[in-house]
Amino acid sequence: MKKRVLVCLTGASGAIYGVRLLRALKSNDHEVHLIVSKWGEETLRYETGIDSETLAKEADFFYNEHDLTAGPASGTFPIDSMVVIPCSMKTLAGIAHGYADNLIARAADCNLKERRTLIIVPRESPYNLIHIRNMAAVTEAGGIVIPASPAFWTKPKTIENLVDSVIERVLVHLGVSDDEQAIWTGE
Repeated sequence: MKKRVLVCLTGASGAIYGVRLLRALKSNDHEVHLIVSKWGEETLRYETGIDSETLAKEADFFYNEHDLTAGPASGTFPIDSMVVIPCSMKTLAGIAHGYADNLIARAADCNLKERRTLIIVPRESPYNLIHIRNMAAVTEAGGIVIPASPAFWTKPKTIENLVDSVIERVLVHLGVSDDEQAIWTGE
């Protein structure tokens, strides 16, 4: 079944995760809505050589992070799920505490209040106690935290294989994949 997924890239390192998720969703004919924060744009360009305008062309819809009149700013806007990937600790803090000062945090707030799937993929290390408590707050509010911790039991050969092991976990939690590679079945 085709899903409408809001993908948000923030300023944490790991822009490749957001790019690979967007492309995986599009390759399976899902409708992708995209927001890239200001620092997400900088990280995207630095780490991948892709600018946000180019990435926006791969999405079905693209929103400015400051446009609080955009559809995702309302709980009535029909989105099936939302993924913040990579999620900076600043964005995590805003989401955890309901500080909706931009479209990413506001859309996350809407997803939580409407009981829709919200997945946060933090990509920072190590965590301090504030980070851990913010992840706990998002989890208690109904969100899912999937740290960008790739699987090695898949015997990855490339960086893309490592990245895709995280993407597959996200896709499974979005309910759009039951990929056998993401499931440990024993030896």
